[in-house]
Amino acid sequence: MALGRILVGNGDGIYLIKFVGDVRLSLGAAVDEFLDRMFRDEKFRSVVVDLTATEGIDSTALGVLARLSVQARNRLAFKPTLVSTRPDITRLLAAMGFDDIFHIVTEPLQSARQLGDLPSTELPPEELRCRVIAAHRGLMALNDNNRERFEDLVATLEAS
Repeated sequence: MALGRILVGNGDGIYLIKFVGDVRLSLGAAVDEFLDRMFRDEKFRSVVVDLTATEGIDSTALGVLARLSVQARNRLAFKPTLVSTRPDITRLLAAMGFDDIFHIVTEPLQSARQLGDLPSTELPPEELRCRVIAAHRGLMALNDNNRERFEDLVATLEAS
């Protein structure tokens, strides 16, 4: 699997986030910080997440995406769009309940916009632990299956 990268772009308040390769915990903090900046942008109107080049995605990154959807709903009362053309990734999204919080499109996007790499962010271990807990709490809030799946992990992380 290719090492994960996250590409981002913004045009007139419409954001595009593209996950490429194997997106893991180390990129979760960078996405979290990017989302904070995105939602503070006065011009923010919409966001599309493109997973067409995603080979793997861990639960922390999924939790960050769940947070994105919740904030979009709370701020502008809309469901973001998530593009997933890989059947394995689409099945994972459905199993996690993402079809309830995203418009999932299974056809590839055609975009002429230039995207730039989102640089990774180094965090102190305690802040990283807090972000992992928050991401998994977001997944747990989506449905009972996720709650059961991640409650032991969250309890362990909170106890450490």
